[in-house]
Amino acid sequence: MDFYDLMSKSAEDVDLQFSKEQYEKFIIFMRLLKEWNEKINLTAIVDEEEIIKKHFIDSMKAFRRDEFKKASTLIDVGTGAGFPGLPIAIMKADIRVTLLDSLNKRINFLNTVISELGLSNVITIHSRAEDGARDKKLREKFDIATSRAVANMSVLSEFCLPYVKIGGNFIALKGPSVDEEIKDSMNGIKILGGEFVDICEVSIEGTELRHNLVVVKKIKECSKTYPRKAGLVTKNPLK
Repeated sequence: MDFYDLMSKSAEDVDLQFSKEQYEKFIIFMRLLKEWNEKINLTAIVDEEEIIKKHFIDSMKAFRRDEFKKASTLIDVGTGAGFPGLPIAIMKADIRVTLLDSLNKRINFLNTVISELGLSNVITIHSRAEDGARDKKLREKFDIATSRAVANMSVLSEFCLPYVKIGGNFIALKGPSVDEEIKDSMNGIKILGGEFVDICEVSIEGTELRHNLVVVKKIKECSKTYPRKAGLVTKNPLK
């Protein structure tokens, strides 16, 4: 399979240009991901084709939403190995991306990738989501907060909405079954100053995968009560 053609087709599907230079960055990113994954646990996906489809293309599909195309600042909360934040930064050089993660080993990996790819539009922050959201330099400062973390919408909303400026959006990358999750999170989203907007389905070329982008608009300031202290958010999600 020609990975360049596959990624180019995927970019075209969301109205993005895809250059050889961008492709080369993704290939270096993949090499580093595989190398570092032997030392620290970054991903269970190690096959190159799977990395392309399930990490790179899946992240690129965020651009199905125009909010990503228009945004000038984005924070990826609980970014892990850099998804979706790093592919977004590679595809859109004029967006300032902040990658936030609680594990220092992952931050070291991300800093290596940023350096090797020469990405001047990306910074990393080593912090728990709950702590970062109380930092005045980060709170309600971003056009978009995004996350592909494995948590339900109630938990992710409390982690992410406090970072979003009024008029901005929290957009979660979720799997195929989200209806029940969204229903359970509606009141919590409202408490946090958000308003549910839409579920946008995306497909990944060369697979049967159907994923969802869940869009929540920030319509008013988030109460200083939130996010709650570490542990409480996941143990007792907002209802």
